[in-house]
Amino acid sequence: MVAFNKNLQELIEKAQGTAGRSLDRLPRFAQESLVKVLGYPYQYPQLDSFTKCLMAAQLKQGKVGFIGDDVIHSRKQFEVQMQSIIHKPTSIAFVEDIRLPLQSGSIYARHYHPAPNKKLPMIVFYHGGGFVVGSVETHDEVCRLIAIHAKVQVLSIEYPLAPEAGPRDVIQSCEDALAWVYQNRRHFKILKNRIAVAGDSAGGNISAVVAQRTVNAAYAPQAQFLIYPAVDFKSRHPSFYAYKDGLVLTGTDIDFVTDYYADRYKVAMDDSIISPTYGSLRKLAPAYVITAGHDVLHDEGKIYAYKLRQNGVKVHYHDYEDQTHGFINLTPVSKKAKKYLIEMSKDFRKFWDKQ
Repeated sequence: MVAFNKNLQELIEKAQGTAGRSLDRLPRFAQESLVKVLGYPYQYPQLDSFTKCLMAAQLKQGKVGFIGDDVIHSRKQFEVQMQSIIHKPTSIAFVEDIRLPLQSGSIYARHYHPAPNKKLPMIVFYHGGGFVVGSVETHDEVCRLIAIHAKVQVLSIEYPLAPEAGPRDVIQSCEDALAWVYQNRRHFKILKNRIAVAGDSAGGNISAVVAQRTVNAAYAPQAQFLIYPAVDFKSRHPSFYAYKDGLVLTGTDIDFVTDYYADRYKVAMDDSIISPTYGSLRKLAPAYVITAGHDVLHDEGKIYAYKLRQNGVKVHYHDYEDQTHGFINLTPVSKKAKKYLIEMSKDFRKFWDKQ
């Protein structure tokens, strides 16, 4: 058993690509055994055992959180980490990198289409990463899977990042991207009245904020797909204190994000441009809201779904109890994460179709 544990430890300490996929195939008891060997000090009995192994390995290597005081280093590390777990991208019929000549400045985007000869709905996707890290590249696999399984086009937006850009610039750029898609709907062969916004974490925040700001505009989205969204900079809910240590998104990460995205631009914590939970929630597009059970953002996402419903918005809410923040980025190494992303993509399309 000692030799077995030693081999497991060597496997997980690589914690990349092939090693991660091999680890994912191990039975739960072996994964839980390794968590103990690695000395993971946190008690999260309901957390997926594979994810727990990854967290234990990161902690063993001295890696805590994903945003630090060196922004450039944090970005590079996140890009490298995401690239390291990719085996080969999921095949999709059409992918094209394009430039969007927006009023607020030219930005880059990536267009995915699973059936280029068909008219399909369009999802305008804003990636996660605490407004500070992340890119079209880090969420490439996510967008491929959403496009294929929701049977939609996806346009992934490379919006400007904090701290170089503040909330007003970030949101304006993202809103302009949505308006540009609407203006070019015939070019993209988008089904009539079938443009949605989507994003994970910070991207979920952006989607929610853009949906609120455009509610009376011609280009307002017809649906929102909010994946463990950050919606409340002001409050600290019980999930924050329960899950702020030893997981993907830490309390320290939240502190850095608050500094880079809000404090430096003197934005009030309850300003709806960063905290959509305090914005106007009436007449918004139907919202499909996902939370992860082991996530500092869990409670604010759940509360936002409840508030939307209370304000007459059609809502579907689902909590993946055994997951933590960022699980959709683990699809290349985790069968369960991939299963969940495929499931939510299909269900979002069904939800949207019913509206």
